[in-house]
Amino acid sequence: MSAIADRLVMRGYRAGWFVARVLPERTAHRVARGIGDRSYARNGLSVRRLRANYARVRPELGAGELEDLVHAGMRSHVRYWCDAFRLPTMDNDAIAARVRVEGDAAPRAQLAAGRPVVAFLGHIGNWDIAGAWATFAMKPVTTVAERLKPEELFRDFLAFRESLGMTIFPLTSGEDVFAKLVDATEGPVIVPLLADRDLTRRGVVVQLCGHEASAAAGPAALALRTGAALYPVSIIYEPCAELPSGWRTVITFHDRVAEPEVGTQEERVAAMTQACVDALGRTIATHTEDWHMFQKVFLDPGERPSGASAGSAQ
Repeated sequence: MSAIADRLVMRGYRAGWFVARVLPERTAHRVARGIGDRSYARNGLSVRRLRANYARVRPELGAGELEDLVHAGMRSHVRYWCDAFRLPTMDNDAIAARVRVEGDAAPRAQLAAGRPVVAFLGHIGNWDIAGAWATFAMKPVTTVAERLKPEELFRDFLAFRESLGMTIFPLTSGEDVFAKLVDATEGPVIVPLLADRDLTRRGVVVQLCGHEASAAAGPAALALRTGAALYPVSIIYEPCAELPSGWRTVITFHDRVAEPEVGTQEERVAAMTQACVDALGRTIATHTEDWHMFQKVFLDPGERPSGASAGSAQ
C-alpha cells in the first residue's frame, strides 16, 4: 500500500508540474484556485492542522472569520505550488517582474563587502521564487532541503531547486549538514533557512504569536559560528492587477539581529532565534493566510524539544 501511495503522490506532483507549465499563466492559476477550494472543502488532516495553527495565531476571530482565513490559506498554498511549478518557464526578467523587495540595502552591503548573509525564513509566501530571484539579483544561494518521501519525489525537488541556481544540502541523518553550511559561508553567499518549525527535535523554545513553539536554532548558531549577518526575512503575497495571476511576491528583509554581547552560546542562540521569530510573528499575525504551516508547530503544556542543547543545534 505504501508503494502504491508513493506512486500516486509522484503522479500527482508530476501532473501538477506539467499542467502548470503548459497552461497560460492566468488559466493555470484559475485551475490552482479551484484545487485550493476543493482541498479546503474536503477538510483533510492538513486543513485541520492549518485551522488549529491559525486559531492560535488569531484567537480574536469568530468561527466564520476563521473559516474564511483557512479557505484563503489553502488558496495561497496552491498559488505557491502553481508559481513554483512555473518557475522553470520564466527568465530572470519574468521572475523579477513578480517580486517586490523591501529592506535589502543592508544585506546587499554585507554581500558587497564579501561577507555572507544568513536569512531566517518561515513557511510564509513563496520561498522558491524568492530563492530563484536572489540567485541572480543578489548573490548565490545555498540552503538545506528537508528529505521527502517518496525518495523519487525528493530527488525531483532537489533537481528542480538546483535548476533555479541554488545549492542544496539534503537534511539527512548521519551527515554533518551544519559543517557544510559553515564551509559554504566563506564568501558572499545567502543562506536562507526555513526555521519556524524545528525538524531536529533539538530546537529553541520561543514565543510565537503569544504561544510556545519550537524553532530551529541553525540560523542563529550558523551566524554566531561564522560571523555572518543574520536577517529575519518575510515573504508574502500582495494583489497585483498587472500580473496574470493577480498576485506578486513581496520579500522583506527585517532589521539585522545583533549578536548578544553577554551570555553562553546557548543563551545567545536562544536570544537571536527569539528576535527572528518576533519579526516573523508580526508578519504571520497580519498575513496569516500566507503562512503555509500544515504541521504541528506550537508546543503542548510542559512539552520541550529533546536532544542536544539549543546552542549546539544544527
